[in-house]
Amino acid sequence: MFRRLLLALVLVLGMGTVPAQAADDFPFRDPGLPLAQRIDDLLGRLTPAEKISWLHQYQPAVPRLGIGSFKTGTEALHGVAWSTDVEAGGAVRTAAGTVFPQAVGLASTWDPALIKRVGAAVGTEARGYHAENPRVWGLQLWAPVVNLLRDPRWGRNEEGYSEDPLLTGAISTAYGKGITGDDPDYLRAAPVLKHYLANNNEVNRTTTNSSLPARVLKEYEEPAFRTAISAGAATGVMTSYNVVNGRPATVTDLNSSVRSWSTRDLFNVTDAHAPNNLVDSQRYYPDLAQADAATLKAGVDSFTTDDTNSARTTTAVTDALAAGLITETDVDTAVRHILSIRFRLGEFDPGGGPYGNITKAVVDSPAHRALNRETAGKATVLLKNSGLLPLTPNRKIAVIGPLGDTLYTDWYGGNLPYRVTTLDGIKERATATGTEGVDRVAFKHVASGGYITATGTTDADTVGTAAALTSAAQWDLTDWGEGVVTLRNAGNGRYLGWNFAPFITRDDQPNGWFVQQQFKLEPAGDGNFLIRYVGYEVTQPWFWLPETYVQVDPDGKLSVGAKATAARFTKEVVTDGIATAVAAAKAADVAVVVVGSMPFINGREDHDRNSTKLAEGQEALAKAVRAANPKTVVVLQNSYPATIDWLQDHVPAILWTTHAGAETGHALADVLYGDVNPAGRLTQTWHRAGAPLPPITDYDIIKTGSTYLYYSGSPLYPFGHGLSYTTFGYQGLTVTPQGAGYEISVKVTNTGNRAGDEVVQLYTHQRHSRVKQPIKQLRGFQRVTLAPGASTTVRFKVARSDLALWDVTRNRFVTESATHDVLVGSSSTAIRQRTTVNVPGEQIPRRDLTRLTRASDFDDYFGIELVDETKPTGTAVGGTVTGDWIAFKDADLRGPAAITAGVSSVAGGSIQVRLGSPTGRLIGTVPVPATGDVYSWTTATAPLTRTTGTQDVYLVFTGDLRIRTLTLS
Repeated sequence: MFRRLLLALVLVLGMGTVPAQAADDFPFRDPGLPLAQRIDDLLGRLTPAEKISWLHQYQPAVPRLGIGSFKTGTEALHGVAWSTDVEAGGAVRTAAGTVFPQAVGLASTWDPALIKRVGAAVGTEARGYHAENPRVWGLQLWAPVVNLLRDPRWGRNEEGYSEDPLLTGAISTAYGKGITGDDPDYLRAAPVLKHYLANNNEVNRTTTNSSLPARVLKEYEEPAFRTAISAGAATGVMTSYNVVNGRPATVTDLNSSVRSWSTRDLFNVTDAHAPNNLVDSQRYYPDLAQADAATLKAGVDSFTTDDTNSARTTTAVTDALAAGLITETDVDTAVRHILSIRFRLGEFDPGGGPYGNITKAVVDSPAHRALNRETAGKATVLLKNSGLLPLTPNRKIAVIGPLGDTLYTDWYGGNLPYRVTTLDGIKERATATGTEGVDRVAFKHVASGGYITATGTTDADTVGTAAALTSAAQWDLTDWGEGVVTLRNAGNGRYLGWNFAPFITRDDQPNGWFVQQQFKLEPAGDGNFLIRYVGYEVTQPWFWLPETYVQVDPDGKLSVGAKATAARFTKEVVTDGIATAVAAAKAADVAVVVVGSMPFINGREDHDRNSTKLAEGQEALAKAVRAANPKTVVVLQNSYPATIDWLQDHVPAILWTTHAGAETGHALADVLYGDVNPAGRLTQTWHRAGAPLPPITDYDIIKTGSTYLYYSGSPLYPFGHGLSYTTFGYQGLTVTPQGAGYEISVKVTNTGNRAGDEVVQLYTHQRHSRVKQPIKQLRGFQRVTLAPGASTTVRFKVARSDLALWDVTRNRFVTESATHDVLVGSSSTAIRQRTTVNVPGEQIPRRDLTRLTRASDFDDYFGIELVDETKPTGTAVGGTVTGDWIAFKDADLRGPAAITAGVSSVAGGSIQVRLGSPTGRLIGTVPVPATGDVYSWTTATAPLTRTTGTQDVYLVFTGDLRIRTLTLS
């Protein structure tokens, strides 16, 4: 205790014992010195307390050295989005710069060169905001998100790029390279990859375990991060909230993985509040001192937690240091990583380095607006076209649908400085009318006869009831699916929302963390309705109201309460939305129906989707318009694969785009009228209605047959799908050995009468292997532009090492000797040319279980989970239900007489050793003693019936137990 108090006293006194002085002549200010020398000089001038203070997200100024404050984390997924203001108590400041298409839309361009330009614009605007207010707009950017889009129900699908690691790596590298700039030593801004690792479910996101078998980890999850890190296109990672193989990602070892992929220092951060989760929801450590010590030891440098209040972190780290859980060297290592990026950002150079002269004038520049329009056009995917597109001029257009004349922002996007809607874009080219096609309704309180009526647009203007059916008593009702609707007031254009007590009409769109503008209408059984508030906070365990049905209080104001006392309302339809849409469609030459999602409602951070169906009301609208006018184009605007089977079967033309920013309307009009020939391609598999999906928390894409890599069903639209207004021919596919790999070339010709882009995609399939191989796997792609009749030869380089798999028997990548199909085409299923190549390599030998074998290196399994061997390191196998098993295939048994296993179990159990199957021949049973704790390991042995030859060995579990190693001897 004395040691702890003494150290704390020294640290506190150290903050103020050195007098302020001019720091211009300190060596760390000299850009002519080597970076390492500058870091050493500055690190040596910091007191222990100052160094610890820099481990929090908000790094305070050190006036005596002339050093200003530094803040980690400006959100910048598809443009500078938002940041927080420490001097305003952590208030969020939202940017109003260039908002590019959502990340999944950026990847849909399949154009790394374009995305590098986008990244450069984002990095430049980040510099512009930083020049205006460096306290708010930090230059460490938390982007891009490279979590793989393996499940379309993930609420944050809009933030990622693709279900494929190669495409994700290429786009993230391009975006990151654009942000960092081309200077070899300095950074325009510092991109940080989110969220390491295996993080794409929001349900119970801090406690669910992403169980990753070795091949899924090494062949699928890690490459998505490794590509940009190894290319120098990212300066660190943000750890994710979830648990990975039993260990919270916050304390998963980054030193042996992420840091090993880079030749430069990385500056790694936690996700918000994640350090506290280690003690709270995850209960992994008993106190924050142990949690923060483990986080530092794991390779994290900065704690994003407790908003702007750093005291909890600095106290915990100080306590950890006093208790000997960490050393001052551990603190110095983290601060050295932090400084490596701060120096590269030019902070300590005269004038701020080569990017220090960028000003706020760059934000929303004409050049960035033009780039935004180009990107949104190139991201648009033509899903179907029966000849209706491109539209011809001088035709009357009806733009119909809830997204036809509005643009929505998302949680990680900035404010739009201006808006060009689809209707706006078409009006610049044609005579166009617009209608949302939604019902305008009024809700009459049965008991009092009053209508729900807005009174204003501030928090003080609470909604109540009034006798007259004025415009303030009318509401535009939009269906967003799964029964959720929004109600926009016809009088003031604002959305009805609950504000933790009153109801108000304040917001221009659904927004906020809890999205308080969501409702469901429930039939009361007598022709009337109950209105239920369903904002996101009602799903939180802390929410204090078990029922949230709208009540009408004695003063006429609305509140929420129990269903038993809920107010009953008559829903009066003032304007029939579908009838209005049908009339507009009949009066037009062509109907353009714009439907899709609302980014704050249809899944978002902390909320997954239950369904990917188009909202029932929106599909009904499309059906009615199609019946009224056969010349109907559907524009689907959302950020995830949707099940739209009926539209595919009945509508002549379908376009897909994300929420694509201020230039959405211009870009869509460019595509609709053929100024831009669409060449966007899908980055995910779109399933048909009713296609079964595994649980969203099951990350084993190999076992579950997920993503285009392993999905054997017939998708609605395959990975890589996208059509064009022209056609392309492929000829002369050749594979030429070249060094330690191959050059693959194919001639591509524009065989149509329009100039256009083709995305040429290269896939391979290994015909024979020791393990289950992907059905096909993307090995390269190029987006090429061709005039009518023009040809080009597209060349790819594939190294033999690119074809390697992770060998679980020897824990390394191995290229097997095998025949590979080489497939080139315009999507994963539209293969235009194919050939084969015999790839030399090696044959994976039979398993030698006489050597110490990690249980987690199994070949197959049922029921088990991968868990942590110890809190700092190691992966083990946990079986909780009798009958769970793991299997080791092709084992050379050599007549084993016994098995030795490293095991743990709270209550004890047993492990059966069987041959051929989980119910095959029993050759021994290992008793697993009760060790009292899952981290208390012991050695268990058992005799085996002697057998020889090559066999598949199954370990079948009885009881709740863990196994980390086994040896047959």
